[in-house]
Amino acid sequence: MSGNMKWLWLAIGAVVMLALPQFVTSSFAIDIFIRILLFSFIGVAWNLMGGYAKQLSLGHAAYFGLGAYTSTIMQVNYGISPWIGMIAGGVVAMLASLPIGWLCFRLRGPYFTIATIATAQVLMLIFLKFRDFAWGAEGTTIPNLGSAPLMMQFEEKSSYYYVVLGLLVVGLWITHRIEKSWIGYYLVAIGEDEDAAEAIGVNAPKVKRDIYMISAFLTALAGTFYTQYIYFIDPATAFSFSVSIEAALVSIVGGIGTLWGPVIGTVLLETTSALLQSWLGSSVGGIQLTVYSLILMAVILWRPTGLIGFATDVYHRTIRRKPARA
Repeated sequence: MSGNMKWLWLAIGAVVMLALPQFVTSSFAIDIFIRILLFSFIGVAWNLMGGYAKQLSLGHAAYFGLGAYTSTIMQVNYGISPWIGMIAGGVVAMLASLPIGWLCFRLRGPYFTIATIATAQVLMLIFLKFRDFAWGAEGTTIPNLGSAPLMMQFEEKSSYYYVVLGLLVVGLWITHRIEKSWIGYYLVAIGEDEDAAEAIGVNAPKVKRDIYMISAFLTALAGTFYTQYIYFIDPATAFSFSVSIEAALVSIVGGIGTLWGPVIGTVLLETTSALLQSWLGSSVGGIQLTVYSLILMAVILWRPTGLIGFATDVYHRTIRRKPARA
């Protein structure tokens, strides 16, 4: 596909995304779109570490929760705007990723994955115990101020849609810049063979540390947004293991190590989830996990490169079959 065509499709997509809330009036539909954008953003953040560098982290809920709690504590206890708290939460997550990464990066493969799960669970237990500081297991509600854009509170759901759309655009832009830079090539080299990458001069620990910090920062922004969107926070929600699982799942299904893979994966999985919810109601939980598992197994067995890889293969085969012009 030529550069001009790529820009054309991007422009069309941008117009459609910006205009969507103006034509879709259903609150349920807008909520689905917000979830798609949110988990696309979380998937993009995870993909930097788990996709390009192939460091399978299942502990990103740690940074999601740290971002959520930092901004909420600043808002509830000190009246500081969540817009400021969002950045502060990202900084806290970045700083937390340094000791967590220092410990976890000493391990590889499944041991690294288990260690990342443990860090998120430990943080959840810590916040469960801090009742005076972080409201303990009961959690707390976010004060409803009505229409207060400076406090990230809106009367219309479409406003939340545009906020999370902006986050996704930022995440995609950062990923694109990294992908085309030297650090992007280093990440791919580390993902393919870390020992070989170090043998040719790649400082693997530094590269992984830096990208882990960026990934943690972005994930924390999502935590702040989600808490403001649902007006509630507790350790079980903020540090939910399902956040880590879904971040990895959407990227794997869509195509790890690709710019648009997490977005494509989220569209498929969240749309499937919404349809199951509308058809089956409260009994959707177990069935949803079953469907997710079947989709994941199908991708791993038949298309390990994900939906993006499948679409790329189809596109190249179509181009090759076109007869040459005289």
